[in-house]
Amino acid sequence: MCLALAALLALAVPSVAGWKTRAAPDVNNEVGFILASTRFKPGEIIPQKYTCDDKDVSPELLWGDPPKGTKSFVLLMEDTDAARGSWIHWVVYDLPARLRRLPENLAKKEVLPTGAKQGQCWGYDKGERIGYAGPCPPSGLPHHYVFSIYALDAGTGLPPRATKAQVVESMKGHILGSAELMVRYGR
Repeated sequence: MCLALAALLALAVPSVAGWKTRAAPDVNNEVGFILASTRFKPGEIIPQKYTCDDKDVSPELLWGDPPKGTKSFVLLMEDTDAARGSWIHWVVYDLPARLRRLPENLAKKEVLPTGAKQGQCWGYDKGERIGYAGPCPPSGLPHHYVFSIYALDAGTGLPPRATKAQVVESMKGHILGSAELMVRYGR
């Protein structure tokens, strides 16, 4: 792992005061498997550029070395404070095990150049959509947004446009490790 990435990941803590990380069941996380961003730190307010109030582009995300045996990654982003439970903002799966970052402004395509696929999320007034849909809470208290990455010992076998539920079902029995990055946003 390059020294700059190691320094950035050292700043990313797995929990923030007042916030508990949601570990996946039966997961043996390795210390170096941490999710981070060059644009914000855990627990901070996500910059407006990454929300529906501005450009609504995905942020750059980086992660450390995954557990041994990792064959693919799944990345999910959800609003854990949504009125109807959880609001899905991003579903990316079958990310190749060689990757350690996603660039800013990832294309909103079903299949990415790496072969990874994007699933369905909800795009506010646009209904179902593919790709990143940034924070867009109602006015009031800030909401918590959790980026979660899972290291799997296999691919999902799913076609593009899968739902979060389908992706989570395909991950059962294949999760080697996970990491989270929580940010906040309010209006």
